Amino acid sequence: MEWYRKDVEELSPDECWELLRADGVGRLAVVVDGAPEIFPVNYVVDRDTVVFRSGLGTKVSGALADLPVALEIDGHDPATATAWSVVVKGEAEAVRPGHALMEALQLPLFPWQEGVKDRFVRVVATTVTGRRFTMADHEAWNSRLGGDRRTPTGSIRWVQHDPGSS
Repeated sequence: MEWYRKDVEELSPDECWELLRADGVGRLAVVVDGAPEIFPVNYVVDRDTVVFRSGLGTKVSGALADLPVALEIDGHDPATATAWSVVVKGEAEAVRPGHALMEALQLPLFPWQEGVKDRFVRVVATTVTGRRFTMADHEAWNSRLGGDRRTPTGSIRWVQHDPGSS
């Protein structure tokens, strides 16, 4: 049943890394107490790995729990009416004190939130996949009018259509 994928373009690993390098904000998926958890992270690409910085807590301990992790980014291009998604799957490792940490400190990685962010975590990719596709209704998405729309926080905002306004 491939009919639903006719407009989906599989991205090459090089294209995926290019999109990852051009972005810097993603969602990190880890397993905590047997359940998936997802955390927003800002990151940088360093030699085909993804590095993020955080304080000690659930995100870091989940990432370093010797279980696979995933990082996902996505976006859209209004000029071409296309959207894309990239997923990095792999293993996370702590950037240990020494030469590796000194190199990580030189990366342009600046936490959004104040506080101690002294843990550097490197995601070593085992697979990198991506897809690009034509948006179904890019004009509605770009104008943010009509139907249900997602707010910047991701929650759904229902917009009631007034038949008299058409």
